[in-house]
Amino acid sequence: MTDHTSAIPERLQALHERIESARLRAGTPQPVTLIAVSKRQPLEAVRAAVAAGQRVFGENYVQEGVEKCAQIADPDLCWHHIGPIQSNKCRDIASAFDWAQGVDRSRIIQRLGAARQAQSTPLSVCIQVNVSGEASKSGAAPEAVEGLCTAVLDQPGLQLRGLMAIPAPRTAGGDPERDFAALRVLYERLRDGGLPLDTLSMGMSDDFEAAIAAGATMVRVGSALFGPRPQG
Repeated sequence: MTDHTSAIPERLQALHERIESARLRAGTPQPVTLIAVSKRQPLEAVRAAVAAGQRVFGENYVQEGVEKCAQIADPDLCWHHIGPIQSNKCRDIASAFDWAQGVDRSRIIQRLGAARQAQSTPLSVCIQVNVSGEASKSGAAPEAVEGLCTAVLDQPGLQLRGLMAIPAPRTAGGDPERDFAALRVLYERLRDGGLPLDTLSMGMSDDFEAAIAAGATMVRVGSALFGPRPQG
């Protein structure tokens, strides 16, 4: 085990303890899923996390994620694609990943659904919401989310699971707690309206405890588990 990977088991244990403590403080009845965001991390780091018990991973870059899925080839692992989706990448995502967490356009929903129909299990989908209203950020406007959820339900190859967001960090003038609360309100409103949502994906290394306090059921953590991404 190299210097880059030797700390992963200890970090993973510490993360699970922090997540569970935050869940208990928030009174969240269901477990909170930890997604290990492994983008730009070498295979040895992913394998070290797997050996330490981690089973859910997230990748932002399609080709890198496809290659890792193939090279590790463990049926017990669950792979999430996180972030914006280009139309020409839908087939690769539908073929290699178990979840798509950056869905924010009806065209992407249609293409993912068509590409996934040949598989025996549907692709789980979270609609990405631009809760902070940043012009430069991906994600659907809150008022468009209900229609996108309905579009997912119309695709036999897809399974609607929930909502996700990537709020602007506090260092960039954002207010993550406000955005987490806004996403939770939207999530509950849509659930109350009859949509079958069970996942609220929000929170990263710097703010996942605040996200859990606001009701997150899934957090996406990279640097707090793997350390800084290797350069080059």
